Amino acid sequence: MSTTTQTPPGSAADSAKGNKQLSLDELYLEAGHHQVNLGAKKIHAKRIPGKFRNLKWFAASLYILFFIGPYFRWEGRQAVLFNVPERQYHLFELTLWPQDVWILSLALLTFFLALYAATAMAGRVFCGTFCWMTVWTDVYTWIEEKMEGSPPQRRALDSAPWGARKLAIKTGKTLVFLLLGVATGVTFTSYFIDAGDLWRRYLSLRGPVEIWVTPLPFVIGTYLGVGIMREQFCFWLCPYARIQSAMQDSETIIPTYDVRRGEPRGRHKDGDCIDCHLCVGVCPTGVDIRDGMQEGCIMCALCIDACNSVMRKVDKPEGLIRYGSLDEFLGLPVVPLYKRPRIIMYAILLASTLSGIVWGLTHLGAVQLNVIHERQPLYVMLSDGGVQNKYTLRIVNKSDTTLNLRFAVSDLPGAVLVSPDAAVRVAPGRVLPLNATVRMPRSRAGKGSVKVEFHVLDSATGAFITETESRFIGPG
Repeated sequence: MSTTTQTPPGSAADSAKGNKQLSLDELYLEAGHHQVNLGAKKIHAKRIPGKFRNLKWFAASLYILFFIGPYFRWEGRQAVLFNVPERQYHLFELTLWPQDVWILSLALLTFFLALYAATAMAGRVFCGTFCWMTVWTDVYTWIEEKMEGSPPQRRALDSAPWGARKLAIKTGKTLVFLLLGVATGVTFTSYFIDAGDLWRRYLSLRGPVEIWVTPLPFVIGTYLGVGIMREQFCFWLCPYARIQSAMQDSETIIPTYDVRRGEPRGRHKDGDCIDCHLCVGVCPTGVDIRDGMQEGCIMCALCIDACNSVMRKVDKPEGLIRYGSLDEFLGLPVVPLYKRPRIIMYAILLASTLSGIVWGLTHLGAVQLNVIHERQPLYVMLSDGGVQNKYTLRIVNKSDTTLNLRFAVSDLPGAVLVSPDAAVRVAPGRVLPLNATVRMPRSRAGKGSVKVEFHVLDSATGAFITETESRFIGPG
């Protein structure tokens, strides 16, 4: 004989059920404020806690390094500094010169390859999490929420007639936005001029026009792009939104709405989606994830946090909106990353560029030697039967001290370096051009072109510093 236990009215379980129903009712009351963005209205996104929201704040915190970076000191100078007048880039103990620009080019190539690889694996994860436009917008909207209130309160304030209260709030918000724009512009400028010297010039209202003009594009661009346009920038101006579909495939995992599980949607329907529109309400660009992939979706995954919070309230499994690939939702086999040809290609290219950067940084010497062979004439026949070649040596002193150097040749038996035949002084940070002459007997010159190496030695100790290969050209 079975017994049935009924929950008495007023019990804790009944109270929890009532609270859950009340929470759902509040969701539906708020749903009318959540609209898909068509560009006609300003988006005021709702903030909901969750793991992807925490990830966004973590990514935003990394930009603190951008603001404090110019104030790190290293061996008496700014640790990170693009010294354009002196043509030097200081990165802690490393100093890169124009001759090392290929390392910077490889670094830039590595960034783009990493961006393409991330897109192939997880869609626009960079846009939704690490893009400076997204991060700045998130910070701006957080400030706006603190000053103007919740999304419904902000919409009411926007539609209210102008008065003393509205003018005070809007003016204060604008000043804060402009202050952050100034901080961004000045920080960027301080990577090109020593930060301490820059602030002294600002505070004394003295200095070249460059220090006043350089921050302006950042102030204007930050205020207009982040403070005014916001999601419209991602919709209409960002080229990455236009090309993302070409960088993804059916194996790319992206935030996706599970149609088979969620439909038919509604409060009293069979599908798990209760049509509360909270996924639209938290979206910073105001798109509806349930309509599929769209160019406005920056894949921040905040809709996943929102949907999971609702699923917990209605006692449904989480994951109605989740990261998944098209193949997964179609029931096709999911190919591991290490078996995907595109990912393998990106991995090989990234390994190559990173290896090049590491090799370049570990082979930066204090002296760089470039050897240019004289074109006319290629060689000269001497009266004693010898053969002479002329070269131009360009010596770059990348150190902070004056160097005394001498030169020698090798790998060519019988060759003699006629000039320069004495030590030369190279000032720090300077490029010194020299004419060099190499002679050798005709009997050993051979025919055509043979290899010769030029060595740079310390004139005091004879210690080897660097070498460069060139060619010695003889008759024939």
